[in-house]
Amino acid sequence: MNKDQRLATLLPNGRGVWIPIDHGASDYPNPGLEDLEGLIQSLINAGVNAIVAQKGVVSKYAHLCHGTSTGMVVHYSVSTRHAGPQSNNKVLVGHADETLPRGGIGVSSQVNMGSEYEPEMIQRMGELNRQAMHLDLPAFGMVYARGPHLNHMVDDDTTSQAHAVRLAFELGCDAAKCVWTGDSASFGKVAKSAPIPLLMAGGPSTGDSLAILTMVESALKAGASGVCMGRQVFAHPNPEAMAKALVMMVHDGASVEAAMETCGL
Repeated sequence: MNKDQRLATLLPNGRGVWIPIDHGASDYPNPGLEDLEGLIQSLINAGVNAIVAQKGVVSKYAHLCHGTSTGMVVHYSVSTRHAGPQSNNKVLVGHADETLPRGGIGVSSQVNMGSEYEPEMIQRMGELNRQAMHLDLPAFGMVYARGPHLNHMVDDDTTSQAHAVRLAFELGCDAAKCVWTGDSASFGKVAKSAPIPLLMAGGPSTGDSLAILTMVESALKAGASGVCMGRQVFAHPNPEAMAKALVMMVHDGASVEAAMETCGL
């Protein structure tokens, strides 16, 4: 399988439902991550395109994806809540050459833009993406504009979120995570800021299915190519139903109402 084929698995027709479950490395106990095998099986049943996880999780559970339409992406960035002032300093914990042997088909890394450790994280993402290029692996970027040193341009109503996804693209990412900016006009600028698929983040779990899916619908209409949504799915009372609703909306164009009715939300 070459890079284009791997991208077609992870982002069929350039669109995707990705569920990151790497949160257990940075913050545990985390509701919904107690039974990883059961969760992963539920996500596969729902038809999600990708599960993003730390390398140990991929090694243990990638076999569940064999013969399905779901692929696993190895997230190589990590920090924990116990690192004090460096808790947002995401370090690399591996090399892209581990990806295929562990059962993954893509790599992922994170930059917290505006952090005092931003230069080091940018360098790490660039290096991982260099490794991925030579191995024919897709690279995914989680770039968050949320550090204490953010310096928004005066006329930037995306509050640097457009800059974040532009940075991911310019560092060689084939797709990137983006954040809902609160309204369609500003999010549309984020969606147009990079010529790669942009998958919207979900943020902390709320359990409010209607609000979550309404936000997704607005983002899709404004130009998002799908979602990269973790806690809103795995911490939901019914993760499989929530994931299936997202698949219906992203790939089938279902309305919020139709997705909720079909999935029993």
